[in-house]
Amino acid sequence: MAGLRIAVIAQPNRGGMWIPPLAEELRRRGHEVTVVLPPPPAPGELTNALTGRRFPVIAAPLPDRLRPVRLWRLRQTIRGLGVDVVYYHPYAVALAIRLATLGMRVRRVHRVDGALHLDSPASRRLERLLWRMDHATICCTEHVSARYGKLGCPADRRPVAYAGTNLARFRPSWAPRDRYAGSPARAEARAKARAEIGVDEHVFLVVLICYVYPPRRSVYRGRCIKGHDVLLEAWSTFHARHPRSHLLIVGGGVGEAGEAHRAELVERFAVVGNPSVTWLDSLPDVRPYYRAADVNVSPARGAGSSGAVREASAMSVPSIVSDADGLPEALDEADGWVVPRGDAVALATALDVAYEEFESDRLAIRGDQARRRAVRLFDDRVAAIRVADIIERTASAVPTR
Repeated sequence: MAGLRIAVIAQPNRGGMWIPPLAEELRRRGHEVTVVLPPPPAPGELTNALTGRRFPVIAAPLPDRLRPVRLWRLRQTIRGLGVDVVYYHPYAVALAIRLATLGMRVRRVHRVDGALHLDSPASRRLERLLWRMDHATICCTEHVSARYGKLGCPADRRPVAYAGTNLARFRPSWAPRDRYAGSPARAEARAKARAEIGVDEHVFLVVLICYVYPPRRSVYRGRCIKGHDVLLEAWSTFHARHPRSHLLIVGGGVGEAGEAHRAELVERFAVVGNPSVTWLDSLPDVRPYYRAADVNVSPARGAGSSGAVREASAMSVPSIVSDADGLPEALDEADGWVVPRGDAVALATALDVAYEEFESDRLAIRGDQARRRAVRLFDDRVAAIRVADIIERTASAVPTR
């Protein structure tokens, strides 16, 4: 199949770098791709990557509130593009696209990273009805697919396509091959990264790279969605047992509410003045911190497509994750550990185990296993092929015009 006109419509708070490889794959197959972003599509990594590859990027209202005037403007934008398929993400955009394209002869393909919206009883009841407006729901984990299955969505309408990672970008500088634990080049790169960020070379370094989302009353009883509080509680116990350790958190708050929650966490856990904890704001390039790290932690109560775990794995860093949503799918027993969500005691115990492997020089081998798994499962080029296949299959199911 060739000659489809496809609109990729997204509202990435940050990131969105899954779009360029997909657009490239669709164009390689002979399709015309337009990317629609909220106005104005400000210059940045995503827009630069798209315009540098000569993909048209246009601004359109992607309403976070379903106001009729904004939905009408969005409908006119999509109609003006004359597309056959709309591929959209995240959930707030899905609601708008479904309503804005009601009655239009377009195929709707919804990308779902995580099932956080299904943790709210009200949203779950709504989605039980509205998923039927999607001709395909591409689920980025088996967990998400299973959740939609419980809403009545048949298996052929909820295919799984793991989110990808740019393995060329997230790649250890010492990795000409996939086996390199204990190499002098690795030790040199690690020492250089430690020097650049000001962490002692001999310290056990734990990283959490994640934005701080504001708590929601409708889910997790208003507690921290990404589990920063769980890690900070576990850290006080763990560091008391292993003082030769340091926790590095990278990530600011999402919006004013997220930043206010971050400030509350900093105060509650006395982060300021604690020499064992460093908390940095969001940064455009997190690779230096993965190069320096010994283990990555993702202690979320609710998770999406495990982007930080995939990036850490690609950088040969093993992970400790909670059992939230699809996080356990990002690793196996050879390259990391899974602990119950919200359980600070279990997390501290897992850190103890990782520390023992750090002391015995076995942790780097686990990191190599993580890299091999990432290469096998999370290459963004392979992910783009899988999604492009689904889009073509969905478009060919019935005539689009």
